[in-house]
Amino acid sequence: MRLVFLGPPGAGKGTQSARIQEKYDIPQLSTGDMLRAAVKAGTPTGLKAKAIMEAGGLVPDEVVVGIISDRIDEPDAKNGFILDGFPRTVKQAEALADILLKKKINLDAVIELKVDHNVLIERIERRAAESAAKGEAIRADDNPDAFRKRLEAYREQTAPVSAFYTSKGALKAVDGMAAIDDVTAQINRLLES
Repeated sequence: MRLVFLGPPGAGKGTQSARIQEKYDIPQLSTGDMLRAAVKAGTPTGLKAKAIMEAGGLVPDEVVVGIISDRIDEPDAKNGFILDGFPRTVKQAEALADILLKKKINLDAVIELKVDHNVLIERIERRAAESAAKGEAIRADDNPDAFRKRLEAYREQTAPVSAFYTSKGALKAVDGMAAIDDVTAQINRLLES
């Protein structure tokens, strides 16, 4: 099973990826984790990424794509993988398509968790208020202003990836506003059909 999960921050991609990962015994591939592992392993791509990260720069697409290409060749990804957080742009989606074509690998599904952005913001605001009321520190990812910026970046950069996959007939939408178990059931039905 080779999957891409799309959806804004807070949509539940991580939760659903973990469930699919367990069910199909395939790795969830996070670009951040892969970058850190490649740097630690000292791979040629990792060394390139390390120099850029140490200089405070953003790792360019070709480096990220190279790390993903290397990672999907590893033995634990032989039977599949879940890409969560990649591709973030249409350019990355096109690069992924090129990699998979060269490797003669097809994606089984691109699943988008459709959510109401206003409800997500309300959830974050409520969680932040509850934490503050308990005298707890507000988690960095529960900061409503920072979350709004992340949503805006998603709308500008990543939302067009949905149109890219729709044009290829690959996108499958799931109601991410449903209960967690219901979302899992929707995904399972899509994957089994």
